[in-house]
Amino acid sequence: MAIKHLVIEGKSFELSYELVNPTKTKDILFLHGWGSNKDIMKMAFSNYFKDFRHIYLDMPGFGKTQNLYVLNTNDYSKIVKEFLKSLNSNCVAIAGHSFGGKVATLLNPENLILLSSAGILEEKSLKVKIKIFFAKLLNNLGLKNFTKVFRSKDVDKMSENMYATFKNVVDEDFSSNFEAFSNKAFIFWGEEDSATSLESGEKIASLIKNSSFTSYIGDHYFFLKNAENISKRVEDGIS
Repeated sequence: MAIKHLVIEGKSFELSYELVNPTKTKDILFLHGWGSNKDIMKMAFSNYFKDFRHIYLDMPGFGKTQNLYVLNTNDYSKIVKEFLKSLNSNCVAIAGHSFGGKVATLLNPENLILLSSAGILEEKSLKVKIKIFFAKLLNNLGLKNFTKVFRSKDVDKMSENMYATFKNVVDEDFSSNFEAFSNKAFIFWGEEDSATSLESGEKIASLIKNSSFTSYIGDHYFFLKNAENISKRVEDGIS
């Protein structure tokens, strides 16, 4: 594990990252999803993509990289872009899982690998809608501290700045970003994914013209059991 210190737009970050196959000259960057970290991406892919130098990064607020600020997805893309510059990276491909898929898309790589990417707005369940209603009501009544009872387990332990960041990124519609992406995209999905539905993956594939779409039996973390096949498909498709 290594640390890269960067100051971006007045904000200071100590980015935790790890390299695999460090002597290779072509890079592939792996970006984790919300609430995750670089270790899960390394667990899945470190034994594959043998001809590439792997870059595994803990984005700010996750894993071993702290975050003291309120950020949005565009901020994350700027941070990762500067991080790659600091490594003099020849990054020919970026793989992004869930939230990481949105960041990867903004970075406009030559080869984009989306793993159950976030970015398509989906209808919320009635239970979630009720929670949002009461949380907003309490907030409007000046009872902000009581809104924590309506937070999901995923965000219950977040710091206030990361919760504010979560609210910035959770309901973004990235349809126009996917549609504007003109390079090659490899889209992979879990058929039983309840976090980002299979229909969302199919929509992203329809929006990105130069893309391929492959689904697997599995949930939001389907790639843990299918990394070998995913890697082969990408390597065979990279020009």
